Amino acid sequence: MDDQAPAVETRGLSKAFGATVALDDVSLAIPRGKVHALLGENGAGKSTLVKILSGLSRPDTGEIALFENPAHIHTPRDSHRLGIQTAYQEISLIGDLTVVQNMLLPYEPTGPSGNIKRRESEQRVRRALADLGLDDIDPHAEVRTLALPTQQKIEIARAVSRKPQLLLLDEPTSSLSGNDVQWLGALFDRLRAEGTTIVFISHRMQEVRDFCDSLTILRNGRMVGSFEADEISDDRVIELVIGRSLAATFPPRPAEPARRGETPILAGDGLAIEGGVQDFSFDLWSGEILGVGGLEGMGQRDLFLALFGMVGLSAGHIRIGGNPVTLRTPKDAVNSRIGISFVPEDRKTEALFLALTGRENISLPIIDRCVRFGLVNLEQEAQAVGRVLDMVQVDRRALYSACNVFSGGNQQKIAIAKWLLAESRVLLMYDPTRGVDVGTKAEIYALVRAYADAGGAVLYYSTDVPELVNLCDSVMVIYRGRKAASLAGDEITEASIMRAALGEGSR
Repeated sequence: MDDQAPAVETRGLSKAFGATVALDDVSLAIPRGKVHALLGENGAGKSTLVKILSGLSRPDTGEIALFENPAHIHTPRDSHRLGIQTAYQEISLIGDLTVVQNMLLPYEPTGPSGNIKRRESEQRVRRALADLGLDDIDPHAEVRTLALPTQQKIEIARAVSRKPQLLLLDEPTSSLSGNDVQWLGALFDRLRAEGTTIVFISHRMQEVRDFCDSLTILRNGRMVGSFEADEISDDRVIELVIGRSLAATFPPRPAEPARRGETPILAGDGLAIEGGVQDFSFDLWSGEILGVGGLEGMGQRDLFLALFGMVGLSAGHIRIGGNPVTLRTPKDAVNSRIGISFVPEDRKTEALFLALTGRENISLPIIDRCVRFGLVNLEQEAQAVGRVLDMVQVDRRALYSACNVFSGGNQQKIAIAKWLLAESRVLLMYDPTRGVDVGTKAEIYALVRAYADAGGAVLYYSTDVPELVNLCDSVMVIYRGRKAASLAGDEITEASIMRAALGEGSR
């Protein structure tokens, strides 16, 4: 076997779903024993290529070679047999099963009668988790009870524990915090040293720079170039990804901080949530984008849920326009005097009904406005939804197409459009660009800034620190449930946010 030969080679690979061409004559070679980035906008063909290599989809035309041998991959078992394992961005774990069951499915050890050897299963999983530095995960926990970052690490651990020759990772960092990303980087170093080839899909250029040896860029289903990572600039990568120069990813901020009105539009006084934030206070003003920084699990999620009426307070109170309010349900938040909306972190399970059309999803919060004599005025509904679809630059076929046929970026814009139509004055956004390509990110940034410029107020949490630095007017950082820093103007830097997020000055 030639050590210089590619681990994966495709020749003329094409795949169409009806009229949609996902891959168009893609020929590429992925180096052996390296970490190779696969870049492109949502819908560029990256996930389709991963699904073909994983046995979840078959190409219409073309050939695949693995380690110089022709590969015929018809099912996931074929892929596993050939030494390929995949960890997906959209978690493939079964929520009602335990960590042990998910890690071993469908390869549980069985006895002569076919019964699963439960003790051996547990021992195997404990060893695998410990080997990957994840021995703090309870192997008996049902996966649905675990936080999204923990589920993502289990997804990765399951693939790695099967000792693949080729590891496919589809946006594995989209739900990981800073420390978790460092854990993944150390894992990459180890696997690379062991000779494992890794294909890494990411929308974060810093991760590509930190982890990858080489990269391939797809656009509209076609390959537009393969490069060594150190021979191409970020600007050139972005230009190839979106097909045009990206002069300004982030919209300009106003020269002066927004303070519209005599009182904050939304405020928290001494908020406490059991197991979450403690003695937490903030002011959010009309026209402001207030960023929230912090490592995963510091209480920020519960803060957002409390402001949307999904988690109760154990102390403190929320003020709207200076007046204390009690938000017991999301309906209370949406129907409050100002209207509070929430874009959650997982669009597929928390923000959208994927089997429903974009029209049905977007109109849901305001459907009563389109009802007369108990019947929905479909024309009125379609006109209202069409207007916001134009605002978020999603094709109007979303009026009649199910959300599950759209790319992740367009799904996220549909989730945002729902609240633009509701005309809420406060928008809570929890990691809204997770798993979104660079072009769509720029569109979302522009939408957020336009919303604030029109007098709305945004509370914006992100795991992507450069977003907080470049998009937000001010930033507060949470550490162990308490406010570790309040930053404004020139104080907002990646270094200052990370220092506070790591607890410097709070110990």
